[in-house]
Amino acid sequence: MILAIAMVLAACGGSGSGGGQGSAEQLPRAQKALDNLEGKVLSTGPYGEKPTPADEIKLSDAELEEIKGMNATAAIVMHYGGDDWSRAQIDALQTRFGEMGIEVISTTDADFDPGKQVSDIETVLAENPDIIVSIPTDPVATADAYRKAREQGVELVFMDNVPDGFEQGKDYTSVVSADNYGNGVAAAHLMASNIGGEGKVGAIFHAADFFVTQQRYEAFQKTIKEEYPDIEIVADQGIAGPDFAGQAEEAASAMLTKNADLDGIWAVWDVPAEGVLAAARNSGRTDLNVTTIDLGTTMAIELASGGIVKGLGSQRPYEQGVAEANLAGYALLDKEAPPYVALPALPVTGENVLDAWKEVYNQEPPEQVKEAAAE
Repeated sequence: MILAIAMVLAACGGSGSGGGQGSAEQLPRAQKALDNLEGKVLSTGPYGEKPTPADEIKLSDAELEEIKGMNATAAIVMHYGGDDWSRAQIDALQTRFGEMGIEVISTTDADFDPGKQVSDIETVLAENPDIIVSIPTDPVATADAYRKAREQGVELVFMDNVPDGFEQGKDYTSVVSADNYGNGVAAAHLMASNIGGEGKVGAIFHAADFFVTQQRYEAFQKTIKEEYPDIEIVADQGIAGPDFAGQAEEAASAMLTKNADLDGIWAVWDVPAEGVLAAARNSGRTDLNVTTIDLGTTMAIELASGGIVKGLGSQRPYEQGVAEANLAGYALLDKEAPPYVALPALPVTGENVLDAWKEVYNQEPPEQVKEAAAE
């Protein structure tokens, strides 16, 4: 897979107004940096914890049999359920819980609304689950609701974010995440390679107190500023949702209007990136370079068809879901769990998108992605 990334980087000559003499020096740097990401996790946990690899979170056959005898129940309380990332985690959780003999009695979608998530938790608690696996929309606004769940004896496993004031091992079992910092680094190097190591770019970030998306933005900014002195971030704009695609389209349109020579735009995840695509097309900017994080269907089609999305750093949501289910098993067994479990970043380009889809989602790519690759 890394070989495929190296091939596409070597072929890049810069398709924006960048791509001058800096290209010869900067492209090998980008290629080497992406090679160095393989198998590593650059992120730390919400409290600075060192990462434990997800493949170390295992249950023995005897432990599985013990869990099956508990007839435990679980609820999945999502911040948002309408994207490929969320669906993959839910699919993995349901599948793995089924193998563990744990019944999933509820799955909720807060649509990025902390108030709705608090209500969801209250509703779920009335069903008396043994386990809640959840991604808090806001670490402060939802903390009391999760505290009530813990006081009720519910075992908590978190995705990405942790409620304010919670102590690992006491208030929750563990938190599982992708290497969001590493994915931000990957997206920055892929941007640099595609504009030839020089030029002007914009950035659209998540304007919320959300640990993992802050890591992505920090990583993108820092990598560009420290590694590529000939690239300037000339515009950045935060979006708060819930219409992330619409708000990103407005932000990108404003950037393109103000900066006619903009070479690229980075978006914090794939849904805002869809808004960037719309803005670029409306502006006739078929030469714009877009990078992002997360391999959604639209991004996969763009990559496969050679569109303006040039690369992205992907999470591995299916594997994350499996790790979360296993950690719930740790909680049921009173087995000591590490505080922060993470999976390495996965750089994705048009060259490796079909294989990457299988790795990210544990299934074959959708037909429209295969068709885009074949054209």
